[in-house]
Amino acid sequence: MTDQLETATLGGGCFWCTEAALELLAGVESVTSGYAGGHVEDPTYKQVCSGNTGHAEVVQVEFDPDAIAYDEVLEAFFEVHDPTQLNRQGPDVGSQYRSIVLYHDEEQRKTAAAYIEALDEEYDDDVVTELERLETFYRAEEHHQDYFAKNPNDAYCSFHAQPKMEKVREKFEAKVAK
Repeated sequence: MTDQLETATLGGGCFWCTEAALELLAGVESVTSGYAGGHVEDPTYKQVCSGNTGHAEVVQVEFDPDAIAYDEVLEAFFEVHDPTQLNRQGPDVGSQYRSIVLYHDEEQRKTAAAYIEALDEEYDDDVVTELERLETFYRAEEHHQDYFAKNPNDAYCSFHAQPKMEKVREKFEAKVAK
């Protein structure tokens, strides 16, 4: 393991679902749910859900680049959400559920831009994933952290997080933490 972890900030619908799926990957040290991409300082979940803050529900993924590369994190992220849905993912509707990659440096920007461009060729519909520089990440309230692990019987998670986790386990079997 390298001493230098890297961070990816990604939004693709409900952060509970994205967090639960990406936590399965070997080399991912932590996943934190939060908000980014908006104009209100330190917003609450209720404010973000109103759709008036400009923020997206996102996760910050701390990963060891010696164990998993940024493009592999992106691959898993794009596997667990539909990048062609504008301002929604499944039952969750609003700009807070948009598909967004918030890059931390120029290398991440280039990698994500190339990945999004390649994805656009795979879909019949246009990929609507936004690509922006991360300005500020706000950690979500504590009860949103590790939500699926704390609430495994929650109906929403059973219907939405569980299938995303299964996709990661199947498609990235070699990269799933043992």
